[in-house]
Amino acid sequence: MSAKDIELLKDDKHYYGELGRKYLSNSDVGALLHNPKKFQQSGEETKAMIEGRYFHTAMLEPEKLDNFEFIDTSSRNTKAYKGLDKLVLLQKEKEWLDQLVDTMKSNLHFYDLIYNEGNQYEIPGLAEIGGVMWKGKADVLTSEYIVDLKTTSSLSDFRRSCYKYNYDSQAYIYKCIFGKPMMFLVIDKTTLNMGIFESSEDFVQSGKDKVTRALKVYNTFFAPGSQEDITNYFKYEVL
Repeated sequence: MSAKDIELLKDDKHYYGELGRKYLSNSDVGALLHNPKKFQQSGEETKAMIEGRYFHTAMLEPEKLDNFEFIDTSSRNTKAYKGLDKLVLLQKEKEWLDQLVDTMKSNLHFYDLIYNEGNQYEIPGLAEIGGVMWKGKADVLTSEYIVDLKTTSSLSDFRRSCYKYNYDSQAYIYKCIFGKPMMFLVIDKTTLNMGIFESSEDFVQSGKDKVTRALKVYNTFFAPGSQEDITNYFKYEVL
């Protein structure tokens, strides 16, 4: 494990760049399990991704908010927006996200969990899992937990979303890296209702099972010395 790499991974340009691609991450689990032909291929940033990035930055690194661009127009169908050469947030979307941030910060329990003295923010780490090096970056590292901030379109469906979006494998990978359980602090983007979700042993085991299956695909097609061509990949399952 390289202490120098961990230090460099604090910078997003390295974490998501060439250095970061030396390591597997939770985002790779979904690709390896469901579409390995797209493994480590960069996709276009979506509106949801920008919204999530803005929310995290506003909560944890507000000094970096100047990196975001906005346009004050009614929709993305306007001539002004279509004249842009990239995806940006609308001003009204920014204002709604700011309301989410204010709502989460105004809850004393959430505020204490996130901003307690001694907490660390955006902390990268590395760990060997199944003979392969993995990376992760903790939103908030406390004395007891890895606290991860999430937005959701439906708080009542968040439990199901955890499995759909591989938050279970995230909880397992991050526990391996940081040695602590993961806690999700969640806010509903529609209702502004909030929830706290802790990781059970069964949840982490589900994540471990996913990582094991993902590593099998990785070792077959992508690991150094692997002989199989990814074009030969197919899914096999007993129903």
